[in-house]
Amino acid sequence: MVAVAADEAGGFTINRNRLFLLSCLSLIVTAMTFAIRAGILTQLSDEFALSDTQLGWVNSMAFLGFPLAMVLFGFLYNKLGPRLIMILAFVGHLLGLVLTIFAGGFLGLLISTFFIGFANGSVEAACNPLVADLYKDEKTKWLNRFHVWFPGGIVIGAVVSYVMTNMGIGWQPQIAIMLIPTAIYGYMVFTTVFPDLPVVEKAVDLDIINIVLMAAVFGLLILIGTPNNIVASLPGGFIAPLLAAMVLTYLLVFRWTKRHRDAALALVLMVIMSLTATSELGTQQWVDRILGAQLGGIPGQAMIVLGMVTGIMAVGRFFAGPLIHALNPLGVLLMSAVLTTLGLFLMSGASGAMVYVSAIVFAIGVCYFWPTMIGVTAQYVPRSGALGMSLVGAAGMFALTIWNPIIGGWIDSARKTAEETGLTGSAVEVAAGQGALSKLVLFPVVLIVLFLVLFLLRKSIANSAGDLGVAHD
Repeated sequence: MVAVAADEAGGFTINRNRLFLLSCLSLIVTAMTFAIRAGILTQLSDEFALSDTQLGWVNSMAFLGFPLAMVLFGFLYNKLGPRLIMILAFVGHLLGLVLTIFAGGFLGLLISTFFIGFANGSVEAACNPLVADLYKDEKTKWLNRFHVWFPGGIVIGAVVSYVMTNMGIGWQPQIAIMLIPTAIYGYMVFTTVFPDLPVVEKAVDLDIINIVLMAAVFGLLILIGTPNNIVASLPGGFIAPLLAAMVLTYLLVFRWTKRHRDAALALVLMVIMSLTATSELGTQQWVDRILGAQLGGIPGQAMIVLGMVTGIMAVGRFFAGPLIHALNPLGVLLMSAVLTTLGLFLMSGASGAMVYVSAIVFAIGVCYFWPTMIGVTAQYVPRSGALGMSLVGAAGMFALTIWNPIIGGWIDSARKTAEETGLTGSAVEVAAGQGALSKLVLFPVVLIVLFLVLFLLRKSIANSAGDLGVAHD
């Protein structure tokens, strides 16, 4: 049981138990939107006659809204405070869910999914520093327990989607069911006393240059992450605006840390995070389209795999401390990349029971990617503070904005190739899923190389981090 804090805010006692419960409930809603959206992709495709490429664009809107909210509210956290950001998260979830239920086609799904993604990012931007402030002496322990509820919430969402799908319940009620936990955490936001904002040693400097840099990055992310003719007409497509966004991000981090070393390492970690997040979430978000046929085409069966994977991840994250202490965070990431590669390789040729075996290996591999990458950022780029962690997390989610349509295109292309070779029926869908997996496995292969280099250089990286209490190994 979490104790009630003795802190006061405006004459009212701060209830840490209630605030932590509120944070976890809002993260559960975030995770449920991810799981249930993954479970209804086939229904959306059938009802609105959407290709997998179009489904990829719908998925990408959630992964665009998330990083935009994280970057924006990570930048403005000390000005707005967690309560106002959580109110905006509640409004975003409510609006996004209702608009999804009444969506009439591709455009409606794009808009509603963006609102949900922005709300999800707002939850992370508000609750990460809130939980850290509530438990100043045990930040790592309670942040890990908070983040358990992302995979935990996916388990809940996967089970709900599986049960409702097998009962013949359509996608609109599956979306509507999420209004219940949304209403609960919304009620708690408006009836809970939040702590006063702490005095932060290094607040983000909101001078005009930083504001312009943030606005420019924000605009470029929107340009890259939405279907438009501007990016399509550029030589190389999104490559030029993406490089521009990276340069501006480098300048922003440099202006805050005053060190080129910190800006460069933060950018490297952002690139790596884009690969770890795509390995993990890119596979999970497409689980029904990739693995459904390999599991016999049984409705909702892929959601059981998703629930199993994320259940393993939740348990692994809860007990992550001893492993990270024994292997060093970079060692854990290297191990994770190896296991993820093995899991995806096995999955690309699996059928029946072997799908579950390969999924277990995959789950153990991706389990530590997200929280450990955030921890590495805090440890090796300490001067970047909350902004650095927000940027790395945002990079992970934004990568899915780019890769989701591409993954959808891989499925479409593999399906077409299978049909041209004479395959029919479920064999076409099996080939389509395996074709996508054969390309997804390349992401952790690249990560093995990158993490091996960082692991070998870990002592020099730690020594160059500065004098802010960075742990050496």
